[in-house]
Amino acid sequence: MTSILMYSVRPDEQEAIQAWAQANDIQVDTTDHDLGMKTVDMIKGYDGIVIQQHAALPEPELYQRLREYGLKQLTLRITGYDIVNLQAARENGLVVTNVPAYSPRSVSELVLAQVMRLVRHLGEASAREAKDDYTWAGLQAHEIHNLTVGIIGAGKIGSAVARIFRALGSTVIANDPIHRPELADTLDYVDLPILLKRADIVTVHTPLDETTHHLINAQALEAMKPSAFLINAARGPIVDTPALIKALQTKSIAGAAIDTIEGEAGIFENDLSGTKVDNQALETLKAMPNVEVSPHIGFYTDAAVTAMVNISLNDVKTILEGGTSEHQVD
Repeated sequence: MTSILMYSVRPDEQEAIQAWAQANDIQVDTTDHDLGMKTVDMIKGYDGIVIQQHAALPEPELYQRLREYGLKQLTLRITGYDIVNLQAARENGLVVTNVPAYSPRSVSELVLAQVMRLVRHLGEASAREAKDDYTWAGLQAHEIHNLTVGIIGAGKIGSAVARIFRALGSTVIANDPIHRPELADTLDYVDLPILLKRADIVTVHTPLDETTHHLINAQALEAMKPSAFLINAARGPIVDTPALIKALQTKSIAGAAIDTIEGEAGIFENDLSGTKVDNQALETLKAMPNVEVSPHIGFYTDAAVTAMVNISLNDVKTILEGGTSEHQVD
């Protein structure tokens, strides 16, 4: 029987995994360990592999080991694949796949929630209420239909974000090299400098690569309106964190919501109660009442978890049977 090992499996994924295994008559075993040099030997004897983790996999030896064990693929059940050494994977004949669109609605609905909390100044109101200050000064909000939402990266997730805000009456603009005709009644495409200048909400939905690393830097933040809010529910390093903190401290922008941040590996998804969190930038942002922080949970809905499991395992099955996955990234 074909067998697959899935790394970094959470309890909430087990039901979907077991259902897929039974439906496809394939053995799927799981471990809560990440893939790495200390755990790569666990894959010996298996036909396929699926991973989901923040920890990077740079070591060429790891890919050599996977090849020696007869592996043909390395499948991620997440969108971001920057943790993978694609050159080492290619050199060892490993097809790398990801899950580019598990549930665009999951992320877009978190963005909506974050935007509404920021626009209505709910974080600032809560900070006052904690001190029994129930004054209104400074809490007057704009109505969402009067705002312009700027989307950087109008792919599957960005498109879902665009449709939600357009349905609420907002003006939606986007910057993306690909202009999708199906969005003609939803948004207008503009150059990035124009988007930064015009948008009341700037929300980022690009992949992370050499062209988008620190795409939102000091210059970009300076170009935004002082009344504008920044949302990052994509990848942490797309935003230059020190530059964001400075922009917030100097009131160059009005606030921000981050579902992901540079240096989140080992922090988000872990219970660090009673310990010192090794990310001062995160601690600084958490202390700001005009900043919303969530621990990379944009994807985390029941529909999305099931889709991530099913899509990734379907990709493994396709490749092992000699087919080509439409989600190949290398």
